[in-house]
Amino acid sequence: MLYLCSVKQTPINIKNKRARFDFELLQNYVCGIQLTGTEIKAIRSGKAHINEAFCQMRKGELYVVNMHIAEYTFGTHYNHVPNQPRKLLLNKRELRQIHKKITEKGLTIIPTLLFLSDRGFAKLEIAVAKGKKTHDKRQSLKDKDNKRELDRIKLR
Repeated sequence: MLYLCSVKQTPINIKNKRARFDFELLQNYVCGIQLTGTEIKAIRSGKAHINEAFCQMRKGELYVVNMHIAEYTFGTHYNHVPNQPRKLLLNKRELRQIHKKITEKGLTIIPTLLFLSDRGFAKLEIAVAKGKKTHDKRQSLKDKDNKRELDRIKLR
């Protein structure tokens, strides 16, 4: 006899909260990640961090560097390395567009969101971004405070 159990999984959305504060996001892309072994199981359990991660072009391919995926708890000696560079899966047209943009002065590629697709694949949302200056960050904080005050006044 076969018993089916409907286990509801919580959606995995690992965000880079500092990205919008430190950078001005110009264009977003969604790409797959080439994972090995127990990395997907660790991501499904929510044990990943992209706060200090960035992307690099190497030989025409895009890699995410410094993305931490913790070792899987139930993994054996075949467990993965937590901070290894991981290849991002994009088509050639998107890679050429990104390469053209980052050759401009001051632009970089940062991951903003790590999530699981409907089919269970790990996807990474990356953005071509330009770094903000200190006065721009202060202006962002002022705008955020003003918006919060307006929302408080509207609720009264």
